[in-house]
Amino acid sequence: MNGSRWRLKVFSGNANPELAAEISDYLGVHTADSNVRTFSDGEIGVAIDESVRGVDVYIVQPTCPPVNDYLMELLIMIDAVRRASAARINAVIPYYGYARQDRKTRARDPITAKMVSNLITSAGADRVITVDLHAGQIQGFFDIPVDHLPGVPTLAEYFRNKGNMDNVVVLSPDLGGVTRARDLANRLHASIAIIDKWRPEPNVAEVMNVIGDIEGKAVIIIDDIIDTAGTITLASQVMLDLGAKDVYACATHPVLSGPALERLTKAPLKELVFTNTIPIPKEKRLDNMTILSIAPLIGEAILRIHEDLSVSKLFD
Repeated sequence: MNGSRWRLKVFSGNANPELAAEISDYLGVHTADSNVRTFSDGEIGVAIDESVRGVDVYIVQPTCPPVNDYLMELLIMIDAVRRASAARINAVIPYYGYARQDRKTRARDPITAKMVSNLITSAGADRVITVDLHAGQIQGFFDIPVDHLPGVPTLAEYFRNKGNMDNVVVLSPDLGGVTRARDLANRLHASIAIIDKWRPEPNVAEVMNVIGDIEGKAVIIIDDIIDTAGTITLASQVMLDLGAKDVYACATHPVLSGPALERLTKAPLKELVFTNTIPIPKEKRLDNMTILSIAPLIGEAILRIHEDLSVSKLFD
């Protein structure tokens, strides 16, 4: 450990303490002592059990379900270390909840992603570190620096090292994910395909058209989030109907809400690959699930930020 890193401390809320521990291990520090609890009346209490005066603090807390509880934990922890005279407060939010409410699509819609950014800034955060925002423009919602880390390199490395992955096509399940699919395809030297779909209402998807050559190929479906898994389930069946040899699915954020696990159990997928931005309890892990650690990516970003080095290398 070099001379400056002793002024760094990593704290964790209750959302993903395992990831916080992995990040701490990568940095060669222990996860700092704190206690985040919920009182019987539902209020959240935070105790920071070691000094943070003059310290570069990193609070690891994805705002995954239950999103409102974990968001409040994050805000209260930020406030606690601010009042304890931390030098810099960095909110490490591997999964940014409310990111899908980033614009008005109907009259009188809220833009909740912007409101959440205001709350984090007002609480006292000096910087946000996050992974694969659902909408990249959310970076502009913040008036503080945002380091937006890509999940694709972690996924690409896994598939590159997998072997027996010849004649691959990377599939974007919608037009909005084409850039992500092309990034993965370029890293795997593969072609891409696109599903043009129409979504009549939230969490309901209907495939309209497939652009690209699928027959006889191994298809990797990539998305940033798998939530109720309707899109992935439908897309995987369509790929087999079009003659795909095998179908894989990967995503950075395994939200897996509602009927997701039931759907994925029935989906014709050879493998599901996620990162651990959101924890999946062991009892909810399917036999064909592979969980990759995002800790090295976040840990390296923290190290570079702490030592005032460029973070852009992590985008290569």
